Amino acid sequence: MSESSFKIEDVIDPRKIPELQPVTTVGIDIGSRQSKAVMLTAEHVYTVITASGVHPHETAQRLVNKLLILAALPRSDISMIAGTGYGRIALQFDDIPAEVITEITCHAMGAHYLNSDTRTIIDIGGQDCKAIKLDTSNGRVTEFAMNDKCAAGSGRFLEKTAEMLGYQLEELGARAMASTKELQMSSQCVVFAESEIVSLKAKGEKGEDIAAGVHFAIARRVCNLVNRIGLDPELAFSGGVSNNIGVKHALESLLGRPFVTPRLNAVFAGCLGAAVIAQQKICGIADVDAAPQEMEVEA
Repeated sequence: MSESSFKIEDVIDPRKIPELQPVTTVGIDIGSRQSKAVMLTAEHVYTVITASGVHPHETAQRLVNKLLILAALPRSDISMIAGTGYGRIALQFDDIPAEVITEITCHAMGAHYLNSDTRTIIDIGGQDCKAIKLDTSNGRVTEFAMNDKCAAGSGRFLEKTAEMLGYQLEELGARAMASTKELQMSSQCVVFAESEIVSLKAKGEKGEDIAAGVHFAIARRVCNLVNRIGLDPELAFSGGVSNNIGVKHALESLLGRPFVTPRLNAVFAGCLGAAVIAQQKICGIADVDAAPQEMEVEA
């Protein structure tokens, strides 16, 4: 488990700080591979990340306990917990008011508070990928498309690739950046891509070149999602895969635009947004759950 503490002004967009509410809230993002949590107080942002356990509720309890230790606060100081992510429906707390909020709503709000100029977000997690457009005035979602039907555009594809190439997942992006040869990965399905990787290895292709080919294959699928909703700068990258330099490079190359680098690791965008929304709900600010009709597509 890894944790960090930041001053509000070192993380949040200065234009959004006056809109934060004087209550302590927690946002929890239970992902398929990693679980993250953010605590917002009047002066600080606290973050914790850990591997997702078998039972989401137990993982959430561990995250909350770690945040309280990190912030040196009693449990009674938490006014609300907002849960999102893959395992959000399993979250419940007997002693703290809790809400469940959609991932897309939370990622949009989190990206908005990290940089209020953000208009398009690409979110890639362990099991799915999403393209989101938002209103720069309030961080609300205006349009989105997602693909959770196939792992070929997700972190799971990268995990399988690293395993087949004999790399650690954490080094896969850097390995791809060392590529000196462009390989076209024709398969759009993980099952067939695995066979393609085996074939390329048998031909003597370097692991770095195969890794780069996989990264660009993922990026092409994600770009198909972006094309469904249109690309408006500024562009943010969130989710666990946002820390993969190879995917980031491939997306920037294909989209022809750079991602804005936030001052907080974008893996926390979803739970930051959840914590902000919890503050808004406590203080009676207009409902933020509404989102446009979902566009679920095979990218």
